[in-house]
Amino acid sequence: MTGLALQVNDLHVSYGPKRAVDGVSLDINQGEIFGLLGPNGAGKTSTLSAIEGLLKPTSGSILIHQVDVRAHPGQAKSLIGVQLQSTSFQSELKISEIVKLYAGLYGVPLTKPAISNSLTEIHLGDEASRRFSQLSGGQQKRLALLIATVHDPPLVLLDEPTSGLDPQARRQLWDRIERFRKEGRSILLTTHSMEEAQAVCDRVAIMDHGKILTVGTPAALIAAHRDDPQVRQAAHGEVTLEDVFIALTGRELRD
Repeated sequence: MTGLALQVNDLHVSYGPKRAVDGVSLDINQGEIFGLLGPNGAGKTSTLSAIEGLLKPTSGSILIHQVDVRAHPGQAKSLIGVQLQSTSFQSELKISEIVKLYAGLYGVPLTKPAISNSLTEIHLGDEASRRFSQLSGGQQKRLALLIATVHDPPLVLLDEPTSGLDPQARRQLWDRIERFRKEGRSILLTTHSMEEAQAVCDRVAIMDHGKILTVGTPAALIAAHRDDPQVRQAAHGEVTLEDVFIALTGRELRD
């Protein structure tokens, strides 16, 4: 597939009188890693939920490889893989059985050797007979990502994929995300780690109060804002993406 992997145009999401997403528009190119950044309550999760088809927007359009999410939800869902921030699977099943189960739900026939190879690729080959609850947090996230992409979707949505991981596990996941891009997939991820966004994302969008504030490469955003007084005030030495983020979204704590 070529061209735009995702097109979101003038998206609005409301919960009663509260508008969580207020006119969000963004495009993600094929083979691009795109970061959606924002403080708690900015509207990131509501935006992702609408893209995933889990939440009905108040208005606006979402196209995944030119497939309208609202008009053709089944077809659109077949084009995406989703890893939630927290994922749990059937506790009584071995992880090899979990992979086989979800591959079957997606209509993907996997032989035992294929399952073994897939688990080995994510450094879980020796854990195939263990149950999901027996895995460490990092191992659980690696398995969840494998299952989210078992049907080889062209667009992968990751919600805080490295939250709670140690540096080694985080770097391994970064490598896997980079591998997805080399395979031609597109990735939309949310993260609170500006280091992560700056390291792995081709472009990022910073949003707050339901609106997109700015979009660009991390380097371009730093260059565009490095002389802003608020950015200089936030910076401790060389200006980073986190300094730009704080200057645009404020210093107050968010629940």
